[in-house]
Amino acid sequence: MLKLITRRLAWSVPLALAASAASFLLVGMLPGDAARSLLGQNATEQQLTEVRQQLGLNQPLVLQYWNWLIHALQGDLGTSLINKASVVEQLNERLGASLSLIIGATVVSAVIGVALGVRGALRGPAGKIVDAVSVLGLAVPDFWLGLVLVLVFAVQLAIFPPTGYVSPALDTAAWFDSLVLPVVTLAVPATAIVAKQARDAVATALSRPFTRTLRAAGVPEWSIIYRHALKNAAVPILTVIGLVFVGALSGTVAVEFIFAIPGLGRTAVEATSAHDFPLIQGVVVYFTLIVITVNLLVDLAYGYFNPRIRLS
Repeated sequence: MLKLITRRLAWSVPLALAASAASFLLVGMLPGDAARSLLGQNATEQQLTEVRQQLGLNQPLVLQYWNWLIHALQGDLGTSLINKASVVEQLNERLGASLSLIIGATVVSAVIGVALGVRGALRGPAGKIVDAVSVLGLAVPDFWLGLVLVLVFAVQLAIFPPTGYVSPALDTAAWFDSLVLPVVTLAVPATAIVAKQARDAVATALSRPFTRTLRAAGVPEWSIIYRHALKNAAVPILTVIGLVFVGALSGTVAVEFIFAIPGLGRTAVEATSAHDFPLIQGVVVYFTLIVITVNLLVDLAYGYFNPRIRLS
């Protein structure tokens, strides 16, 4: 297992550098002018030139990236061009909201999706029902589902708050209530994906010769399904759960705007519209580190369920 961790971490370093370099160059080529965003439309050309020089925006992109990387390796992602606040401090304040939303949606989709998938893998019409639910779940847009949930459960029934986010450090119950609707919005399509993959993986495992041997030996059916078939189907299920987590990162952009959640996705959109390049780059770095961490955890789970992966 230690060899697996070391190998994955070694691959993570060049991946993080490549992602940061690519995003920096792409952000630098975006249309717009950060200096004009700061000074306004009435600024003179001389004022714009002075601000660009102060911010280093007149330097080549490669040199700008090198200077940024030197500071980033020391834990300094720069300061926001708009509010002059530390990028790290701003993102740390908003990281908890995004992680609460993404982790909550992933856990809900994993639990319900695997349960539906296992039920669908058994004989009977349940498999077709799971397929139909999967297609329906994938067809529902996040923004439409979020608006419907707000209309029904926040406006008409007044069960949950329509917008906002409460930190669990302030009020755990209010934190839970503020996450219910956005988590469900993200979890519905993700649940459909997990259910379909779990159904196929478990059905394949149940069709293998070892299950017939276990049945012939008198092993209870529940034990065959949950202790043997599900374990053999764990690798493809874990793969799709990891993809669901990563996909939820992009899904938070729309969901955080609908529910007015101060997270990383909303920050990325606001920073892009304001041409706040340091803040955009900081969001990319945080997203990259989250993806690398999730991939590492998925690989470790692979090694737990499949010992051959630890030896490869």
